[in-house]
Amino acid sequence: MWAVTTTIDRPSVTTNSRQQTVISTAKIVSMSADVMATLQAFYAAEAAYLTEGAEFGEMARHLASDVVMYQAASLPYGGEWHGHDGFRKFIAAMGDSWDGLWFDEQQFLSDGDRVVVHSRGRLRARRTGRELKTSLLQWISFRDGLITEFRPYYHDTSAVLAVLDEQG
Repeated sequence: MWAVTTTIDRPSVTTNSRQQTVISTAKIVSMSADVMATLQAFYAAEAAYLTEGAEFGEMARHLASDVVMYQAASLPYGGEWHGHDGFRKFIAAMGDSWDGLWFDEQQFLSDGDRVVVHSRGRLRARRTGRELKTSLLQWISFRDGLITEFRPYYHDTSAVLAVLDEQG
C-alpha cells in the first residue's frame, strides 16, 4: 500500500481525493522511520556538499556499497554512476555545475523500501550564477536502511541546460 507523507514548514493534516492522509510534519504514515530519517539526512548532506563544500562521507553513510545513480544522458553529469566511487564522481560532477541547492517542498510516496520523492526547489548554477526554480521526481530504492538506487526524472532538462549555459 502506498502512503503519502509531505514535509513543509507549516504543520497540517489533510485527506486527498483518494482518501490518503497527507501529513506535513515528520510523522510517518507507512514509510518506515528509518527510511524517512535516511532520506532527510541524505538530502541535508547533499545540500551541504553543494552549498558549503561539506565532505562526501556524510552522504556516503546513507548509501549502500552497490548504490546506482541514473541521470539523464543530456545533463553534464548524466549517465550511470555505480558504487560509492561512482557516486562520489557523480556528486563532484554535479558540484561542478551547481553551487546552490534548496528544497522548498518535498512530498514522499512510499511502499516499504521504494520511495517516490517530488521535490520543488531551486538550484544555482556555479558558472553563470543563474537560479533555476524547478521540480523533480525521484524513484529511490532501499535495502537494509541504505539507499541502493536513484532514478531522477526532471520536469524540464532543457531548462536545466539553459541555466547552465554560459553562452545564454
